[in-house]
Amino acid sequence: EKALKGACEQFVETRITEGENLKRDLFGKLDDMLEKVDFIEERSPQIVAEYRAKLEEKVRELLGDSQMDEGRIATEVTIFADKICTDEEVVRLKSHIAHMKETFATEENGIGRKLDFIAQEMNREANTILSKANDIEVSNYAIDLKTEIEKVREQIQNIE
Repeated sequence: EKALKGACEQFVETRITEGENLKRDLFGKLDDMLEKVDFIEERSPQIVAEYRAKLEEKVRELLGDSQMDEGRIATEVTIFADKICTDEEVVRLKSHIAHMKETFATEENGIGRKLDFIAQEMNREANTILSKANDIEVSNYAIDLKTEIEKVREQIQNIE
């Protein structure tokens, strides 16, 4: 009986240690994801500015000395900016990351399923960002983000 009790206590201690290591690793991955999301958020206005500069250059090239219609260029840039806008996805992704961290602090049972659901939502947002990406850097960061989300989802499978 004494040996069985000791083995059970050691088993519980090992599980607690393993859980803490898993939590620490997941928080590191979540922080890394947040950095990627921050980059995407910061890069978006630069993409629009670069697009405007390229568009103006092409129009000047085509028109030569003729007058360029600034209103038309502004309209085209606005349409482009609206098409690639990821503001909503970035906000939701940051919210999901914060929610996942908060969920770890709860003492409720079955948080593994809840975390898996949050990870699914994070993956949807990353997919949308990737589909809107019109920039190689944003695409690469979005792919890295999806990879990290998948790693988190795999680890979450070990949480009860």
